[in-house]
Amino acid sequence: MSVSQTELIAELAQSFPDAVAWRNVADRNELTFRRWHRESNSLARSLGELGVGRGDRVALVIGNDQPLEWLVSYVGIHKAGGVAVPLLARLGPAELRAILHDADASIALCGDTRPELRTSVPVVISTRPGERYLFGDLLAADDSDVDSRPDAHDTADVMYTSGTTGRPKGVVIPHADLATADRVPSAWHGLGFLSSSPFATTSGSLLVTGPLRSGLCGLFLPRFDPGQWIDAVEKERPVSAFLVPAMVELIVACPRFASADMSSLAAVTIGSAPIAGATLRRFGSGLANAEVLCGYGMTEFGAVTATPLGDRGKHLGSVGLPLPGVEVRIVDPESATPRSPMEVGEIVIGGSRPARRYLGDPVTSDRTWVDGWLRSGDLGYLDDDGHLWIVGRQKEMIIRGGHNIVPGEVEAALYEHPAVAEAAVAGVSHPVLGEDVAAWVVLRTDVSTEDLRSFLLERLADYKVPRRITAVPALPRNEGGKVRKSDLVPGDEPGKGS
Repeated sequence: MSVSQTELIAELAQSFPDAVAWRNVADRNELTFRRWHRESNSLARSLGELGVGRGDRVALVIGNDQPLEWLVSYVGIHKAGGVAVPLLARLGPAELRAILHDADASIALCGDTRPELRTSVPVVISTRPGERYLFGDLLAADDSDVDSRPDAHDTADVMYTSGTTGRPKGVVIPHADLATADRVPSAWHGLGFLSSSPFATTSGSLLVTGPLRSGLCGLFLPRFDPGQWIDAVEKERPVSAFLVPAMVELIVACPRFASADMSSLAAVTIGSAPIAGATLRRFGSGLANAEVLCGYGMTEFGAVTATPLGDRGKHLGSVGLPLPGVEVRIVDPESATPRSPMEVGEIVIGGSRPARRYLGDPVTSDRTWVDGWLRSGDLGYLDDDGHLWIVGRQKEMIIRGGHNIVPGEVEAALYEHPAVAEAAVAGVSHPVLGEDVAAWVVLRTDVSTEDLRSFLLERLADYKVPRRITAVPALPRNEGGKVRKSDLVPGDEPGKGS
């Protein structure tokens, strides 16, 4: 019998009341299971008094600097029977208003007053630092257990996509997807799991209770900085960590990386976006005791694949094998006919999980979930061993003079150059070719455009080599670490030799 998220917290509070579930690395505040359970009970009762009932949507707009408040709020919404709508606190006012309207949220729980939201939705509860570290006297006095076992088919969350390829869309996630077959661990060893991914993102939300089921104490670093991350590893001595590719790129570029003591780490999982093989090799070389694992997932499905333990060598750079109960196929994007191993096509995903859907958009839902299969829009291939390799987004495909070019392939080649710390490739309009290839790079050391192009010509067909290469101090990224390619502007002049 599956255990709901709220039941899991209640059982952990009974078995290990004083164990630390999550610690804020920045200010050392701790959330024990007893406190998490009781304060989420109190919040659930407060929400009930404010009219939140079964199925009502509650926006959660609490930033990374208050991770413990976020965790209490998230579980409290579910205990009240409400639907959580986690939103990144760094969204602009117009973005927030648009999503709140789309989600039809009745209340917003905010980490600050956010007065600009009051025209869209009542902001009735705000966190107040210094008062119990949570909601001060706004929590109900009654923190006794609430009847909080949800129906597996009820909606738990509406999680919005990152919007990197268009307008953010709300994905309806049922409680069944948050449940687990695991009961409470028999012992609590409290070893650390380090993360800096916002809980309001798809990858971050998977970590709310994921580490706890293995007896790991969550360690949250609110503001990711490669030096601070290394500090946290050396001081907190976690055994496991989660990173997105952008974080890994910054860590390997950090001067401290080569001499840092990261011997406590036994496993590091990298997810959220593809990562270049060259970056993985550099990262792995500094983690002699750790398994470096890659995973793939989508808001529209959840976790899809993961690298199996002990897998090294020829599969480096893949995102691993499908998880139990998940099936992955590669098909022609137009005809949906299956592709052979090593042939690039669209990734489609199926399995035993109930299909998700877009909130209030049946037309797009029917185009995305077809006959039980999710059309991911991602391009990739399966190798002869069944490992999945991601090469890019179908919408990002560049068609240059009739040639199809996948940006991820060009980015991977750029990362092979020792001077390149970060890279992004996208199509730009061209009066004759339709589209041309442009690249943006963050450099470790000075290198000329001509040298970069010569390097790429040794590795790629000439039509894939960017004619415009622009050096930038940093790539624009959303809070989940994904590059916002729509914000990139190419340099004024194409590279020489074009």
